[in-house]
Amino acid sequence: MKLEAVDYTSATAQQDFVKSLHETGFGVLKNHPIQQELVSNIYQAWQTFFDSQEKNDYRYNVGTQDGYFPPDVSETAKGHSKKDIKEYFHYYPWGQCPAELKEQLAQYYKEANKLAAELLSWVEAHTPKDVAKNYSQNLSSMVEDSEQTLLRVLHYPPLKGDEELGAIRAGAHEDINLLTVLPSANEPGLQVQRQDGGWMDVPCDFGTLIINIGDMLQEASDGYFPSTSHRVINPEGADKTKSRISLPLFLHPHSEVVLSERHTAGSYLHERLVELGVI
Repeated sequence: MKLEAVDYTSATAQQDFVKSLHETGFGVLKNHPIQQELVSNIYQAWQTFFDSQEKNDYRYNVGTQDGYFPPDVSETAKGHSKKDIKEYFHYYPWGQCPAELKEQLAQYYKEANKLAAELLSWVEAHTPKDVAKNYSQNLSSMVEDSEQTLLRVLHYPPLKGDEELGAIRAGAHEDINLLTVLPSANEPGLQVQRQDGGWMDVPCDFGTLIINIGDMLQEASDGYFPSTSHRVINPEGADKTKSRISLPLFLHPHSEVVLSERHTAGSYLHERLVELGVI
């Protein structure tokens, strides 16, 4: 099994993309509408932010989960005992953000949300009828104007050699939301778990877009679209001295959206945040 990039402009893009999501939980897009220059500029600007002490002025709000999360409160992946080696900033349009960085992020947030809504419509259009009957409403309407959709600016710092034994940049985990949209990071390291339990590298050619299924879409599709485990491994050799910046958009439905008989989006999210130890 290998992940191949789907050309967003091709005649069969929708079918190829949704087939990849069904088979692997992941899809990779090239020639998509997100501007590469915008992503590059965000990476550069936020590297400066994470290198500064200003970041500590934006410590996250526990109740609303917006702002800066330092390494000592970074997530511990479900089923793991070691904290991930990372720090990050949670951006919501309504939340805190340094004024000089907000315009870029707001533009990216808007563009990525627009594309994500289109990709959700692809997923819905190519969901088998017997699976689609499980959806309580149109997938794109689940996230329309949602204040829960989260843009996370992630910084994996250079490794110093004194990290906790067994700790990696991001332990194997699944995402909570419907879909995650991720521009290829400025350094490799993202891997997805195959059905046989092994790991394969996700293509990281700069300019490609990586999309993966989250637990909420797995729940809503009764498992047809799998929320596949993925991780970010530590670099080797000289690459240890490099930071890694990543910019995932987590597409979250409105809290009252019914995912299944067991869960609304709100109840599901709360359950998982408790498991992650961030509330």
